[in-house]
Amino acid sequence: MSEIKPTRREVLLGTAAAFIMNVAPEGQAMDSSIYFLSAVEMARLIRAKKLSAREALAAHLKQIERVNSKVNAIVTLVPEMAADAAAKADEMQAHKETLGPLHGLPVAHKDLLETRGIRTTYGSPLFKDYVPTEDNIVVERMRRAGAIIIGKTNTPEFGAGSQTFNKVFGATRNPYDLTKTCGGSSGGAAVSLACGLAPVVSGTDTGGSLRNPAAFCNVVGFRPSVGRVPNPKAAFAWSTLTTSGCLGRSVADLAYVLSTIAGPDSRAPLSINEPGELFARPLDRSFKGVRVAWFADLGGVPFDPRVRTVVDGHRKTFESLGCIVEQAEPDFAPAEIAFRVLRALASANTYGVQLHNHPEAFKDTLKGEIEEGLRLTGMDVARADAAHGQLWRSFQAFLEKYEYFILPTTQLPAFDVDTPYPTEIAGVKFDNYIDWMKSCWYISATGNPAASVPGGFTSEGLPVGVQIVGRNKEDFSVLQIAHAFEQATDFGKKRPSIA
Repeated sequence: MSEIKPTRREVLLGTAAAFIMNVAPEGQAMDSSIYFLSAVEMARLIRAKKLSAREALAAHLKQIERVNSKVNAIVTLVPEMAADAAAKADEMQAHKETLGPLHGLPVAHKDLLETRGIRTTYGSPLFKDYVPTEDNIVVERMRRAGAIIIGKTNTPEFGAGSQTFNKVFGATRNPYDLTKTCGGSSGGAAVSLACGLAPVVSGTDTGGSLRNPAAFCNVVGFRPSVGRVPNPKAAFAWSTLTTSGCLGRSVADLAYVLSTIAGPDSRAPLSINEPGELFARPLDRSFKGVRVAWFADLGGVPFDPRVRTVVDGHRKTFESLGCIVEQAEPDFAPAEIAFRVLRALASANTYGVQLHNHPEAFKDTLKGEIEEGLRLTGMDVARADAAHGQLWRSFQAFLEKYEYFILPTTQLPAFDVDTPYPTEIAGVKFDNYIDWMKSCWYISATGNPAASVPGGFTSEGLPVGVQIVGRNKEDFSVLQIAHAFEQATDFGKKRPSIA
């Protein structure tokens, strides 16, 4: 009789189940509410010795066992490694060693960030068995802050596209409607938060990858200013398109985690010379008399009426905070040239050789983008760079009058999980797989900090995000108004029923 081998999912979940009974200290009860504690509160309880790192880990492993098979958010689980780290964390505390801000908190890292000793696939068959020997700087800084790696979260192939699916692990589903996408490319990260699979998650953002899945999954996403979380290994060291960051179930949680991964690095030329600890400050602030610009149509960008209705309904929310709200928006036309060309250039530089050697391993949309980048001339890149500078200057001038710019995070609600990308919105057809996300990548092209905060739900119960953009390098200010909006609305407290 031939041997029946378990599937990857059965192995992943079975291994986790085996550890659940062994991680928590004997005689201590498992509290099912642990996995929805805020990261701030969980850290406080651990430091106060009212919750152990092993208890926190065991609760999350149990929730992963119960929920993850429905959503496919965590695709590589490392319970043995996490159990060892949790035991060591509790031992450190027993010996009164100095504890970091994230001491004992489980963390799930996006599968684009390299993790020492833990498989990192980039969602590509080419790397399905790749195990890095070094940590990405975000992983390194979270480890140093005391976080315990529990696993890796799903992402599209090489993070390309705002729909999380790939040939290695399949699709990640939206916990509010399992027939819908969770967005991307930090899709598995957002779902992990929404479902209580991890209190701390990392992510990256080029065209909206920290904001789009946050909007679709009713959590908070924040694209920091480039250099706030430096990347000392970036191929294009002076590029302002891509940045790393984190997501949170609340603005306070996100800011707390950001305080551990932000901060300068002399190896990164765009590194911002401010300590990350600045983000651990209280977020409260008065917004009386603060001028806010409200979007119109971004120069003809189509929006689904369901999204526009939810977001436009919040003019009164910002007015209730004391803001002076006026409809105004800058000219985003230069972004059409700058973002498309510079993104294609980066894709060609990063994946061009691999595409030549393994053309069958790439999805059509990414393949087309790489090929577009390979066809670019020097003048094409020069024009894009000039447009990028023009956009930056005009946007900063616009924000001299207004402190914030408000617009929808996404142009439509979460769509069918089997649809690679929307081909039209409100009757406007698209030619490119990134056209449906202009509301995010127009902002990426400016380089300014931007947050997506839960703004409510469509009549079908799908989450909608409100995007708040701030002045150049005023990241903390963006988090302050996002926090005020969150406190005034409380939409982020609505959990998905499956969790």
